[in-house]
Amino acid sequence: MRTMLEAAQYHYDAAPAICLGRRDQQEDSLAVDFPAGAGLGFIVLADGMGGHAAGDIASKIVVTEIFSELKMHAGDPARFEQNIGSILRSAVSCANECVASYASSRPEMEGMGSTLVAPIIVNNRLYWISVGDSPLYLFRGSRLFRLNEEHSVARQMDHLVMNGHIAQEVADQHPDRDCLTSVLIGAAIPEIDCREVPIELRDNDILIAASDGLQFIGEEQIAQLVHEQRNRSSAEIGARLLKGITDLDDPDQDNVSLCVLKVRERNKAIADRDQGTEPDITATTRPTRTTRMFVKVQGNTKFVMCGMSAGREQ
Repeated sequence: MRTMLEAAQYHYDAAPAICLGRRDQQEDSLAVDFPAGAGLGFIVLADGMGGHAAGDIASKIVVTEIFSELKMHAGDPARFEQNIGSILRSAVSCANECVASYASSRPEMEGMGSTLVAPIIVNNRLYWISVGDSPLYLFRGSRLFRLNEEHSVARQMDHLVMNGHIAQEVADQHPDRDCLTSVLIGAAIPEIDCREVPIELRDNDILIAASDGLQFIGEEQIAQLVHEQRNRSSAEIGARLLKGITDLDDPDQDNVSLCVLKVRERNKAIADRDQGTEPDITATTRPTRTTRMFVKVQGNTKFVMCGMSAGREQ
């Protein structure tokens, strides 16, 4: 088992951001915990539903319960990692029961629920649990990967199209395309994406957990903006993504919440800080052939590429 001393090899720059969009009520909730010098940290993000106060409360319940469970186990990282699958699933079950308990005594809250995406890093190894459609992205090199599953009718329709069972036009016009197939609503949870085999993070990896409101600008543009800002801080990357949402000026814009996390080898991060260097990315932001994007699907992982040949993520 690796020791906590390894945590000193990496620096995690985590920056949350949230905006209302064109909605009257903020129904997203977000909590982040990456203590300086620690080898374990996590992000918990929930996108509520059920209308106004109901969605707001549902997402807060989910974030509070999941965050509390993770924090309770964070004091013993080795044991946490050894039992991470059962701990994450138990946390989701507890959060779901809390939603059910709250709604059962309040008829006006019927139908309240929430999505969840919660990435966890233990000694630079990435795990996650998610329910619903809130995406978890990894930007590595020049590629943007969607890591977690999307629990939606749209995903099921797209799968049928890929396998030749229905035409794309039928999938695009399906009346339930925007419906979710799994959510924390106090009932049985049909689908849970729980990653128990870790992904090893690398220097300069950028992780983004978000509500689906970010996807109003599309994955190609998300990849483009992150690529252009990849040498900046997490806070600057997050701000640029929100500016992309603002610039879009969509009258139906949903709430947006996100957390950008950059991984750096600690010695490199310290060297950059001591030298006071701020990389000039002017050249990388000019529209050239090296910044064109396209979407490719391999297996269960969709990724957006930036001027690189297709390849499976290792």
